[in-house]
Amino acid sequence: MMGAIFYFSAQPFEGPELAWWEVAIRKLGHVAGYAVLTFLWWWALVGRADHPLAIAAVISLLYAASDEYHQTFTENRNGSPLDVGIDAIGIALACGVVSWRWPGPPESG
Repeated sequence: MMGAIFYFSAQPFEGPELAWWEVAIRKLGHVAGYAVLTFLWWWALVGRADHPLAIAAVISLLYAASDEYHQTFTENRNGSPLDVGIDAIGIALACGVVSWRWPGPPESG
């Protein structure tokens, strides 16, 4: 997932200004992508680390910030703290779903 995010953020922006609904779809992509990233990190860390959800959230948030910085080196792109905030919404949604669906330690076996 991190590779996919990196790939898409490395694409230069070419073309006319986007319509509001195109911008909304892109922002929903941020939310969905970072929700999936957080879930995948949580899944990978369960049983291997204490507080896997918190670690997954921190990793995902740090990656969001580093990805926005990475975009500053891409033609016609810029990094945006607002986008990190939008990514954080996806991270929070994943944390909420995981906490709601799996409130206790996962059962082994």
